[in-house]
Amino acid sequence: MTAADCLFCGIAAKTVPARVVHEDDALIAFEDIRPQAPVHVIVIPRRHLARVSDLAPAEASLVGQLVVVANQVARRLEIAESGYRLVINCNAHGGQTVYHLHLHLLGGRPMQWPPG
Repeated sequence: MTAADCLFCGIAAKTVPARVVHEDDALIAFEDIRPQAPVHVIVIPRRHLARVSDLAPAEASLVGQLVVVANQVARRLEIAESGYRLVINCNAHGGQTVYHLHLHLLGGRPMQWPPG
C-alpha cells in the first residue's frame, strides 16, 4: 500500500472526513469509526509509515510522540484517572488492518486481560 491509497493519509490530509480530537505538525488523533470502547481514538503520524516494524532506530522517538499525544487526549477526555489502554498492532497476526502506523487509545470502561 502506498500513501496515495492509505485511508489514514487521507484523514491526515483532510480529504477523508474524521472527528479530529488533536492535531499538530507531526501527528493527528481522531475518533475510531468502529469503536471498541466508549473512548476509542486513533493517533497517527502525518507521514506515512506502514507498520511499527518499519521504524528505523533514528525514528524511535515517533512512538514516544504517539504516546505523549495519547496521554494528552486521555486527560482531555477525562479517562486518565480511571485508566486506559494503548495498543499498536503490527501486521495481520497482530491485528493490524490499516497499514499506516497508528496507536489505539481505548478507555471509558474496564479493560479485560488477556486482550485477544
